[in-house]
Amino acid sequence: MNIPDGYMQNAQGHLVPVEQIAPIDLARDELVRDIVAKARVLQTAMIQFKSCTTNDIAAFVQLSAEAYGAELGGEKGNVTLSSFDGRYRVVRSMSDFMEFDERLQVAKQLVDKCILRWSRDSDSKLRALVLDAFQVDKKGKVNTGRVLRLTKLQIKDDPEWAAAMQAIIDSVGVASTKPYIRIYERVGSSDNWAPVALDIAALQV
Repeated sequence: MNIPDGYMQNAQGHLVPVEQIAPIDLARDELVRDIVAKARVLQTAMIQFKSCTTNDIAAFVQLSAEAYGAELGGEKGNVTLSSFDGRYRVVRSMSDFMEFDERLQVAKQLVDKCILRWSRDSDSKLRALVLDAFQVDKKGKVNTGRVLRLTKLQIKDDPEWAAAMQAIIDSVGVASTKPYIRIYERVGSSDNWAPVALDIAALQV
């Protein structure tokens, strides 16, 4: 929407002449827009920092492998790098994000049948736990942890339940793997490490 000169758009989408807007509202608008603009610049810098740092660590791991015939980190690529004086530490950790395929729906149908069979005799808390595990969030996704916890329940001698749990196990897979970068500084000469905070909420001012 093109906003003509001398007007501002309010939260309802209406055009309001600037001269009809209270000075304090104009000052607030200016302050908020200034803060958001600075935050955008900072966000871009942090994205660039993460990208460059991730690439630099990967390049160093490759360099070390070529130089010594060994690799830093395990199968998941977790790496800890320390400065020569032991004061600083950079940690790259790789986290897998899991998701379920269509077999989860098969498991849900089998679980529903179990719930129906147990409805008279089973503990209501158990029924609530099982039903809650399959609840979806606003994006239509189930909580991976809640569903997988069902497979830990000690429910024996029920072939239908066992089949449902196997369907859950078979349906889960790695959807993506994301790197996390964490930076630490040694606290004095102790064995404690303080994170270098990159979260605005964690910064002390």
